[in-house]
Amino acid sequence: MKGVSMQRGGGVFIAIGAIGGAAVGVAFGQSTIGILTGVALGIGAAILIGIRR
Repeated sequence: MKGVSMQRGGGVFIAIGAIGGAAVGVAFGQSTIGILTGVALGIGAAILIGIRR
């Protein structure tokens, strides 16, 4: 459609990163570091999706 802005959902990567990071962090006994790492990777993926559009 002409004049319609298409948005891509990058927030799902942040959510999946936080959940996955928490799971990996618990497995290694470092849940906070796991969550922070997962969120950081999710934000990176969301930025890449935003740049690609």
